[in-house]
Order: sequence, then C-alpha cells, then structure tokens
Amino acid sequence: MPTAPVEPRRIALMAFPGIRAFDVSVITEVWGSERHIRGVPPFELRRVAADPGTPISIRGGLTLTPDRPLSWLGQADLVLVPGIEDPDAETPAPVLEALRQAHAAGTPVASLCAGAFVLAQAGLLDGRRAVTHWHLAPALAARHPKITVEPDALYIEDSGIWTSAGTAAGIDLCLHLVRTAHGAEAAASIARSMVTAPFRTGTQAQFIEHPTPRADRDADALAAVRSYALAHLDEPHTVASLAARAGMSPRTFARHFHATTGTTPLHWLITQRVTAARKLLELTDHPLPEVARRAGFGSEVTMRQHFASHLATNPRDYRNAFRHTAGINPIAR
Repeated sequence: MPTAPVEPRRIALMAFPGIRAFDVSVITEVWGSERHIRGVPPFELRRVAADPGTPISIRGGLTLTPDRPLSWLGQADLVLVPGIEDPDAETPAPVLEALRQAHAAGTPVASLCAGAFVLAQAGLLDGRRAVTHWHLAPALAARHPKITVEPDALYIEDSGIWTSAGTAAGIDLCLHLVRTAHGAEAAASIARSMVTAPFRTGTQAQFIEHPTPRADRDADALAAVRSYALAHLDEPHTVASLAARAGMSPRTFARHFHATTGTTPLHWLITQRVTAARKLLELTDHPLPEVARRAGFGSEVTMRQHFASHLATNPRDYRNAFRHTAGINPIAR
C-alpha cells in the first residue's frame, strides 16, 4: 500500500528593507533546499512581505523577491525574522502587526542576531528573556528596559519566541529549531550537508573575551580529551580523570576547558550524552536501559532526569515522537 505523502512544514521568512543577506541565506539553506536524505521532512519556505512581488534590496547588490503576503503567516508553522543591518531602523508597521498576530495565534516566532530589535519593536519581548549579538546587547537592554537581555547565550526561547546571538549563532538556532521539531537526525543531516556542526556548546562569552592564547600543546590536549570522551561516552568520566588525561590539574583543566568552550567539562559531557541518547532513541530499537548505558548515563533513571532538564520530556515520549519507524538502523548491535 503506497505511503501517503508527508505534508510539508510551512516556514515564513519575513522580508522587509534592511534585512541581512547572511541571515536570509542561512534560513534558505536550512529550510529552502531540497534534501532527499534520511530524517529530513519536506519544507515549504516562503518569503513573506507587505508587498509581495516587489523586489527588496539587500546590501551587497542583492535583491529578494517576496512571494507571499503577510496574511500567509496564518498558515505558517514557524515565522523567522532575519537580522537587520541597522538596529535603529524603524520596522514597517504592517510587519510588526503581522508578527504580533502570528504570536497571538500560537505560531513560534524566531529572530536571528539583530532581528531581536524587530521583535522588541513589536512588543513581543517585553517581560521576556532575549539575546542578540553581544556588541548590541547593551543597546537592546537600554532601548527596551522591559526585556531581560542575556549577554552570553547563543540562543534563548521564552514563551514561544526565540532569539539568537550574532551571525553563526543564527545557524545554531535554525538547526536547533529543526532538531526540536523533527529530531536530532534531521538536524544532523542538514548540518552535514552544510558542512557545519549540528550544535555548538558554550556561550557568547568565549567570543567576547580575548584571553592570551595558550600554548598549542594545551589546546591540543583539550581537543584530544574531548575526542576521547566522545569515543568512550559509555565509560565513567570525572573532571579529575579527564584532567589527568590532559596532563593538567583538575582546577587548571576546568579553567582552560571553560575558556575554550564556554562551558564546564561536566555540562559539556552531559550535553554530548543527551545527544547520543537522542540518536539511539531515534535510530535503534534498543531498550531504554541499554540506551542509557551506551550513552554513558549508567541508569535509565539518570537518563530520564537529564532529558527532563535538557529537553522537558522523557526518553520514552521522545522516542515515540521522533523514532524513524522505517529502516531502523541498529548501532553497533
């Protein structure tokens, strides 16, 4: 019996004067490319504007031609606001009203980089946490005091509204939105085709700070330790054991690790284990205790605790939502 075609997810890219070409390209690369690869659902990406059909000039001699009116947001599953060149610029009132209506209807809304200023103008960030490029964070906080601006995060969600830090963090957010809606394998497949990491750990702090470069041997040692831990996630690891492998004291290791990645060794390790467990749940039929063992959690209880804190769900529900029922690919049976 033939399988019914999958209804594509409808993605709206907000188009108006002043948007950044890079962010438009990121959104188009993640949701606008045809990818007949495992785990990636079909997407319908539309460029939505107040005056569809009228080309919009973008810096660098580029133009973008919108193909849908603002009313199309009522059909969208996700609304994306690219970053803008000038945070002081006034966004057209119809665009702001359309964003307010989309959020009121329960549609997730996300902005990249300085696109947070657009959401702020719409009043959507009042009383919420948000992030933008670290260089613009003070201006966002000063201009919109009702917003709690987080200076370090790569991206933040608050009540169905997403914001991201500068440039590359927009890629992080877009892949995270795919991962949240469609699973880790879909995001990983898109990331592989883009030749980028499916996710980055850490915060903007690793880019804001400019510490004196450490010796190459220290950087190499930290990279080697991370590679070893990833290859042996099922083994127990502590800061002391990882530090010993790097030839450092635990305190020195933890300090260098945080300066390099923007996070602590244990938080990094837990994140990798959650990611490994997600893939096992999606791609294999292993029972939950075996998934927990292979991912390095030791017990199903511990894995459930970390899924609750990281993903606000439990492993069983995650598998039911994201497991690929066709073509299960057991990993290292």
